[in-house]
Amino acid sequence: MRAIQLLSDPVPGDPALDTAVSRALLEAVAAGAMPETLRLYRPDDVLAFSGIDAASPGFAAAVAAARAAGFAPALRLAGGRAAVFHSETLAFAWAMPAAELRGGIQERFDALAEIVAAALRGLGVDARIGEVPGEYCPGEHSVNARGRVKLMGVGQRVVRGGAHVGGVIVVRGSARVRAVLEPVYAALGLPFDPETAGAVEDEIGPVALEQVAEALLAELRERGFELAPAPEGAFPALVTRARGFEPRFRVSS
Repeated sequence: MRAIQLLSDPVPGDPALDTAVSRALLEAVAAGAMPETLRLYRPDDVLAFSGIDAASPGFAAAVAAARAAGFAPALRLAGGRAAVFHSETLAFAWAMPAAELRGGIQERFDALAEIVAAALRGLGVDARIGEVPGEYCPGEHSVNARGRVKLMGVGQRVVRGGAHVGGVIVVRGSARVRAVLEPVYAALGLPFDPETAGAVEDEIGPVALEQVAEALLAELRERGFELAPAPEGAFPALVTRARGFEPRFRVSS
C-alpha cells in the first residue's frame, strides 16, 4: 500500500507564495524531508501564467486584463499556458519521490488524469481524458466532459529525486473562467474558444467542492493508497521554507 499525507491549507492573499509552497513541497519530498504529499485545497482568484506567457509581448496587457477581472497574477510552477484558479475551483498539488528525471513523466500524467476522470464519473459526469479543440492551456491529459468542455488541467515539474503534478478542477463558476480568459488569451495572442470552458456543476447540477474532494480521495483509496492527514505544524513549516522561493513566482508588471 502506498502512503500519502494530506494537506488542505490555503495561502490566502498571496498567489506567488502559494506557488512557492508547491515548489517547497516538491523540494522537500525530493530530498526525503517530507513523505509523498497531496495538497488539495480551495485557492484564491488567481491567473497563473507560464514562463512562455511571461516572455510574450502581450504579457503586460494580459496581466492588466487579469487584474481588471479581479484575478491576481502569479507565475506557474509548471505547465504550458495561462490557467485560472478561483474560489469555486479545487486545486491540487501532488509531490512524490521520483528516481529519474525523465522516466515516469507520462505515467504520472496518465495516472492523475485517470484518477480525476474516474472520480468525476462517480459523481455522474461523462468525464473523458483528452484535449478539447480550442481549450485554454491545451493538453492531452486534460479531463473534459462529453468531449466538449474542459473541467481539469494539469502540469508537471520534475527535479532530481522528485516530481510534482498539479492543477485545478473547475467545480463551479465556469462563467468566471470564460470572462477572465477571453481578454487574457486575446492579449497573449492565443486561440481560445469560450464554449470549451466548463464546470462540474454545469454537468450534474449543484455540487460542493467538498464532494469533489471526497470523490478524489475515495478514488485514491480504491486504488490502494493509504491517506493520512499531515502532522500538526507541517504546513507552517512548509510555508516558511517556501518564502525563499516566492520572488521567482511574483508578477510585478
